[in-house]
Amino acid sequence: MPKMKTHRGAAKRFKKTGSGQLKRDHAYTSHLFANKSTKQKRKLRKAGLVSSGDYKRIRHLLDNIK
Repeated sequence: MPKMKTHRGAAKRFKKTGSGQLKRDHAYTSHLFANKSTKQKRKLRKAGLVSSGDYKRIRHLLDNIK
């Protein structure tokens, strides 16, 4: 049986934290900033964590990520 490959698209979007959670970037951060409030733009800067429901799906794509 061949080795399982890491999903390269997912590997570029998610990082594992020290406690095993998955870190992700926020959406809505590429353009149209004139329409967004300063508070919204500030909150979009920080990374978020993957929700528990999505984590179950995404961890299978990232089996080989340390």
